Amino acid sequence: MITTIFIVVSAVLYIFFKVKYFQAKAPIEKKLISTKGNIAIGVFLVSFGLNQIVIATTVALVIGVIFIGLGTANVFFGYKAYKHYFPLMMQEANGKS
Repeated sequence: MITTIFIVVSAVLYIFFKVKYFQAKAPIEKKLISTKGNIAIGVFLVSFGLNQIVIATTVALVIGVIFIGLGTANVFFGYKAYKHYFPLMMQEANGKS
């Protein structure tokens, strides 16, 4: 049940960040929003993978492990990129003020 909530919330957040990405004008802001979308899709993949493991067939188990691996990589690299772009965006915001 909890994985279903995570799946729905992360999918909605991913769509939200993609819409916000197209509305953003500054290049650094676009990259920062894109990293948030990567984190959201990573949470979606991990949640979906955990949901597949519950089914407990061999194929579902393999697919679940693959989704968990891909989702973990998305969250990890998205967070790493977020840590890189956030100070740059703050510099850009302070420079324009």
